[in-house]
Amino acid sequence: MNKKELIEDLLRQLNLELDKAKAAYKTAKSTTQDPDFKSESKWDTRSIEAGYLAGAQKVRVDELEMDVNAIEELATASLDKKPSVGIGSLVEIKHNDAARKYFIAPAAGGYMINIEGEVALVISVFSPIGNEVLDLTDGDIFEVETAGKTREYEVISYT
Repeated sequence: MNKKELIEDLLRQLNLELDKAKAAYKTAKSTTQDPDFKSESKWDTRSIEAGYLAGAQKVRVDELEMDVNAIEELATASLDKKPSVGIGSLVEIKHNDAARKYFIAPAAGGYMINIEGEVALVISVFSPIGNEVLDLTDGDIFEVETAGKTREYEVISYT
């Protein structure tokens, strides 16, 4: 799997989500200024609720803009293999005899990237697996505790 293509696809997905979030924010903000939403009584809170929604939408827009910036910075960095797993590494990890690919990112975790039939899950360095896999190399074993259970993982390879 080509990391440059992976980052390009991730940026495409992030920018699509950012465009949708901006549109939702614009709609919510304009609703707060709509004369039809003017309070008709002291119990009418439509305008206040629209304001809360607009505020939450703005926070989401800001978060997505930060994610896009972080991934754009990563795209300009060297994507060569490092001495150990780090930000920008594509890691194949085995758990329960199943191997999966993970892309370690500074932000934007949770996206699935499919390039020519190969799938990788983008995980942030702040996720349990993303944090534990940092600074490991091929063959290293690590454990992650989630929901009171300890799971063992093995780094098969990374680039």
